[in-house]
Amino acid sequence: MFLLGEIDFSKLVTVEGIGSVIRVIVLVGLGFPLLLFICTVVGKAVQKRFTPQVSMLIRKGIFYFGSIVLIISVLYQMGFKLTALLGAAGIAGIAIGFASQTSVSNIISGLFLISEKPFEVGDLIKVDDTKGTILSIDLLSVKLRTLDNQLVRIPNESLIKNQVTNITRFPIRRFDINIGVAYKEDVSKVRNVLLDIAKNNPYCLDEPEPLVLFLNFGDSALEFLFAVWFVKTDFFKLRNSIMQEIKERFDAEGIEIPFPHQTLYTGSVTEPFPVHIVPDKTRKPKPRG
Repeated sequence: MFLLGEIDFSKLVTVEGIGSVIRVIVLVGLGFPLLLFICTVVGKAVQKRFTPQVSMLIRKGIFYFGSIVLIISVLYQMGFKLTALLGAAGIAGIAIGFASQTSVSNIISGLFLISEKPFEVGDLIKVDDTKGTILSIDLLSVKLRTLDNQLVRIPNESLIKNQVTNITRFPIRRFDINIGVAYKEDVSKVRNVLLDIAKNNPYCLDEPEPLVLFLNFGDSALEFLFAVWFVKTDFFKLRNSIMQEIKERFDAEGIEIPFPHQTLYTGSVTEPFPVHIVPDKTRKPKPRG
């Protein structure tokens, strides 16, 4: 008689053993497809009443619980003693618990994130220098798809400790543009041109109304803040169109966008003194050839 653990392979050639094998095949062949079907049906049912995040967690909870039940049933049919199995699982669980303190911390952080709901599946968030759309929220981590289509996994503990910006939490957003014009330009004209650009842009909202603020007398320019509101799904369309429209309209109106430069004066009422570059006559010319 050959024994491997708790399985007696000599009994497999008997009628009872063949019956156990058939029951195991039936459990595996019908149990897992049925479990997947139940997860799909329940997921569609709860999706109408809960958020995608909660729906995903419910589906995964049903799948994990059903998988454990099926595995225990298969082991029971194969001759494993469940009391010994549960005792070994308890000892292994204690050992794994000491060795996986980081995982436990991530699970606890994940429970806080689920209860607090600072973001949901489909939101665009920013964590440090990483920006992406949430694909899934699990007990251990959150998975993002970045704007250049890369997958990023962020542990839940990092999300609890660091600042997280939910970019698409609200249906509308504000786009801020810092603009500098030359000191010779008319401030009222610049303001009217910017407001007219916002009025004619199809992606700018009329309410809340666009904002033009005269911020500061900069080193080389008069500094303005041009802020427009838009629907969150139109961000790239608005950004590309309004930046181009500002440049084209300023060129048409003769409004100068200066580059950084410095002017030297000898006094408050005197003309700027000329500056000439004088070649160094003491430097010997390099011989040719």
